[in-house]
Amino acid sequence: MSVWVGSRLLRFLSSSRYFSLSTLKQGHRSMATGASNVTYLGQEAAQQFDNALFYDYEYSIDQLMEIAGLCCAQALAKVYPKKPSKVLIVCGPGNNGGDGLAAARHLLSFGYNVNIFYPKRTNKPIYNILVTQCTKLSIPFLTELPSPEDINAQYSILLDAIFGFSFKGSVRSPFDHVLSVLQKCQVPICSVDVPSGWDVEKGDVTGSGLNPDVLISLTCPKICARYFTGRHFLGLRVVPPELAQRFNVKLPSYPGTDQITEILP
Repeated sequence: MSVWVGSRLLRFLSSSRYFSLSTLKQGHRSMATGASNVTYLGQEAAQQFDNALFYDYEYSIDQLMEIAGLCCAQALAKVYPKKPSKVLIVCGPGNNGGDGLAAARHLLSFGYNVNIFYPKRTNKPIYNILVTQCTKLSIPFLTELPSPEDINAQYSILLDAIFGFSFKGSVRSPFDHVLSVLQKCQVPICSVDVPSGWDVEKGDVTGSGLNPDVLISLTCPKICARYFTGRHFLGLRVVPPELAQRFNVKLPSYPGTDQITEILP
């Protein structure tokens, strides 16, 4: 269940608000990336870790989405710096879509030409505010998803901000059609946190998910990222050292003041 308290979205779970180290250990695996060990979280553990940020450190949803959007924009710009470039951002109805809406503003400020396709909007104020900001900046919202041929002709990059780590079950309308179209596109795809259509832990088990060129994991990589073979970045540089130590989460270092770091194969 979710309730609004001021501008902050709090999540109340049926289980305890706090969770144990043993519970988190059951949902993640660690693997080496070069000289570093990086923790890969399962779906339940990722939710628990996020809740620790919300409850123990009082981060708000809108605060994290704003930082995540900046990270996504920076990763995209690092891999595809050529300008002018036209980016199509496809947003889902949840927090992943919010990350995409926030990324749109940052990409615009970086000099990119941005369009947004947001087919399933919600009435939650947090998302309406992001839509208003993009609208005020004259970022176009498409009413229909172009054909693969038109996307290939009109856009340089796709940002997949449809489904995040909370996704479960089969892909339903209208996103089954959206994924079908995007699968046929030849332009590079950057996925936010989890490639849309993938199982968070098992990867693209149905073959209906996207095959992105770039993955931008947020906070901690998810287990499905082990099956990803493109360029992999980690963003959302907000994990307090005490929290990482408390739950035995190992993360790579970030260079200098960068908000993203690349995880090498």
